Amino acid sequence: MSDPTALSVSDLFEESDQDSLFVLPLRTIPLMTPALSQARMIKNVRLQSVIEIFYDVQTGSGQLDVEDLPAEFGWEGDHADLAILRRLSLMPSFDVYSLRVLLREQGIEVSSIDYLKLSEEKSRELTTYMTQFTRPLIKQIYGDEARDIDSMEGLVAMFRDPDIQKARQNLQKMADTLGIGIMDVPAFLEDYGDIFLSLSYYRQCLDRIEPIITEFLTSMRDLRNNFQLKNDPTFMKSSQVIENTINEVTAGVTGRFENFDRSSQRMWDNLSADRFAKVKSLIENYHTTIGGVLCGLSVKMSIWKHLFPYPEFGGPIRRSEFMMSEIRQGIENIQRIEESAPMLSELA
Repeated sequence: MSDPTALSVSDLFEESDQDSLFVLPLRTIPLMTPALSQARMIKNVRLQSVIEIFYDVQTGSGQLDVEDLPAEFGWEGDHADLAILRRLSLMPSFDVYSLRVLLREQGIEVSSIDYLKLSEEKSRELTTYMTQFTRPLIKQIYGDEARDIDSMEGLVAMFRDPDIQKARQNLQKMADTLGIGIMDVPAFLEDYGDIFLSLSYYRQCLDRIEPIITEFLTSMRDLRNNFQLKNDPTFMKSSQVIENTINEVTAGVTGRFENFDRSSQRMWDNLSADRFAKVKSLIENYHTTIGGVLCGLSVKMSIWKHLFPYPEFGGPIRRSEFMMSEIRQGIENIQRIEESAPMLSELA
């Protein structure tokens, strides 16, 4: 039941469960079993969804398969919680943006809508990423009038100016540019901030693991040059499959970000609420794909980095064994998510 390798999944990225790709606090879901409200569903290194009943730095992670829960809690027959947890376990990522889509598709309710938002701390952390999306909007509408404002908070503050007439003029100018009513501006800003916050979140997730991916691939190539391992055809073939898969799915995510950048630029070149709605739809269509790929990569790379913090650590045989027994298992799930993505399109 205890799995020490789950330690790195919980510890490598110091962030709240609410901001995680691979942790779902079960308090998010209104289950009937009180004991589960303190538990978490997590992705293990093989990308299987398991229930983490307890976690401690010293003892590791106490985990149960979803199918073991009836025996643990004395459930009989088709227990409602079991049905929900089975559906949750199939979700490729537990980030809030993927969950919004997947929970709605599955008809699963949440205890509070606040559980499907990034924490305030994470939102503040993403400010530098968000600047590239807020600054063009402000410049497009207000030009040099707002050159010192580069955040959504600063933009909203313009509409709360003590000078009521000036505040109304700012609102009216945005409404006229977007082609919407003045009362619709707050909803537009909320949608605008949320969709580009999602993009900032995923970009940070990719930026965080890219150096680890580079180290991992370098280590794997070194292992293939090891005298003992280069004579192991199974390892040589499997390691090449792993490398190809990681390269392909990483390139897929990177390509989508480039696509979103081009579409966003076209939107800013001729800004309107309608053009923003198209960009918003484009990005939302890929939330579950990007979330699923980044979840899988983050779990595997974080555990690798935790167990082998530098290239020579652990020796070639131990690293190759972990690669074959854990990294290889479930890697096809990441590839499957990437291949299931809709065709890329761009804003015309």
